[in-house]
Amino acid sequence: MADTFHFELVSPVKLLFSAEAAMVVVPGVEGDFAVMPGHAPVISTVRPGMLDISLPGGEKQRVFVRGGFADVAPDALTVLAEFALPESELDKTVLAQQIKNAQEDVDDAASDEARNRAQEHLDHLIKIESAL
Repeated sequence: MADTFHFELVSPVKLLFSAEAAMVVVPGVEGDFAVMPGHAPVISTVRPGMLDISLPGGEKQRVFVRGGFADVAPDALTVLAEFALPESELDKTVLAQQIKNAQEDVDDAASDEARNRAQEHLDHLIKIESAL
């Protein structure tokens, strides 16, 4: 079995990351899950959170993602994120704006279902802000 798999992180704007990885922890809607070489095929919705990327040489990178999908195959992982920002570029000002936008989404929701989704999104952002 291979020690790595191909990992790509794609946002609507561009390909943000494309490299071999040893492991990636993905913030799935039903909980975080680790992807390693040989992982069973899975498609999961991604919730707001941090992708923890472990590269073959032991280097680690973190990327904040909001929404999207993770497509897992035994030899590859592709995360299609609605929004992605490397941890090194993530600051409290950017996150504060995301929280403000999410609060507006809660306030403007036209249905209970939309309000609940927006509130869940807001709650995740607040958790991330508290982790910085």
